Amino acid sequence: MQKQSDHTSGADSSARYFLVLGAAAAELWADLPQEIQHTLFERAVVLGHQGERDESLREQLAKFLHDHHVRTMTR
Repeated sequence: MQKQSDHTSGADSSARYFLVLGAAAAELWADLPQEIQHTLFERAVVLGHQGERDESLREQLAKFLHDHHVRTMTR
């Protein structure tokens, strides 16, 4: 009997891997050096915009991190 993951297409696997890597980065955000946080944040904004010039994603992502970041939740 094959495992369920053996039936997953390459695209589905890639999407899953990106999802879990992103979740891991978000979970470990407070432990990352500030330079790495900045680089990840800026890259996420670029990837999320997909050619758009709208800055609302930057604001939404910053709010999300602020709301979920251990060091800023109690401020």
